[in-house]
Amino acid sequence: MNCRMCLSKNLKSFLDLGHVPRVDRFLIKNELNEPEILYPLNLLICEKCGLVQLGYVVSAELLFNEHYAYDSRITKKRLDSYHEFSKYVIKNFNLQKDSLIIDIGSNTGLLLDCFQNQGMQVLGIDPSSNIVKIANEKGIDTIDGFFNVDLVNTKLSNYKSPSVITATNVFAHIQDYQNFGIALKKLIKNDGIFIFQVPYFLHLLENLEYDTIYHEHLAYFGLKPLKEFFNTLNMEIFQILETDLDGGSIRCFVSKKGSRKISSIVETMFKKEEESDMYSMKRLEKFAKDVSNQKNALVELLVDLKKKNKRVVGVSAPAKGMTLLNYCKIDNTLLEYITEKSELKIGKYSPGMHIEVKPDSVLLEDKPDYALLLAWNFADEIMNNLKEFKNNGGHFIIPIPFPKII
Repeated sequence: MNCRMCLSKNLKSFLDLGHVPRVDRFLIKNELNEPEILYPLNLLICEKCGLVQLGYVVSAELLFNEHYAYDSRITKKRLDSYHEFSKYVIKNFNLQKDSLIIDIGSNTGLLLDCFQNQGMQVLGIDPSSNIVKIANEKGIDTIDGFFNVDLVNTKLSNYKSPSVITATNVFAHIQDYQNFGIALKKLIKNDGIFIFQVPYFLHLLENLEYDTIYHEHLAYFGLKPLKEFFNTLNMEIFQILETDLDGGSIRCFVSKKGSRKISSIVETMFKKEEESDMYSMKRLEKFAKDVSNQKNALVELLVDLKKKNKRVVGVSAPAKGMTLLNYCKIDNTLLEYITEKSELKIGKYSPGMHIEVKPDSVLLEDKPDYALLLAWNFADEIMNNLKEFKNNGGHFIIPIPFPKII
């Protein structure tokens, strides 16, 4: 196996989360008795460039298709963040009306809608046909397909050059970075900007966010491998913004070398990485041990509550939650059901553990004793939306970094 970015063969394993199904492939009832494929979920680090990556790759066509169940519209926090981000980009880069914004992996068009409402021309690209249909019905022009050289040469040839290309929480999904890099260079104009948002690996390490590891996320980024990758494209990161979305993410702003002034924050963050020792095997092996300890603590808590005849359910069914449930082997003997807002998941069953997904309203009607909050990164918003549950004596359990009862 070669490194996804620098193609080195110098890869070393440090974390094994067992075998996990496709975390966004929720099942209908008559599929529960059919075989379900589980895939190895383990992490390697490239000792040459520092990229952390999966040891086993599931085909993109299996992950992103008409069954894809992620809808970016679900949380107000994400919408507010995208709105502020779009305003920042338009103001700071002096974008003129009708400038073209292209979003790679645009999902239902949540980010592009923010740009479009401020007078920008927008175009989405997404490989999940059910999601593309929703976006186009909303009035967000969206192409069905994977971003690559072929798509740029064929489907984008009639569009003007984009002022900004965005990729929000999809840069880690890319299966062929060399092809992606060539496509990006062909599409971006001399003063164009590529802005991508990814969960920051340093936050993942420090906050024990192992549940963000799943097969859609092929890579886990620090700045070191990103710098080397964009250097091969004659491009550079000139600005970095941090956001608390998804447990702590970075937005990297990239342009052609020498075309923009590099912010001092870039050098500051590189120094922070060096001081953190985040690329050393000693630090990574400690992380793996802490993950195992978290699993044991969470399972012990749930088993103890069950022994006390307490009723426990799950709240929210994000992809990260499916990693956690499958790694910890938490099934419907520990969680009676999971509640959700997303119509794409309600009435179905969670991958692997086969826990039924019900509407959030059931939580308030049924009044169980405890609710394991799987979308812990939106804990404040979700707990506020479901405050009636807490007011009626219910308790939330936050699983990451270590389980605690609220």
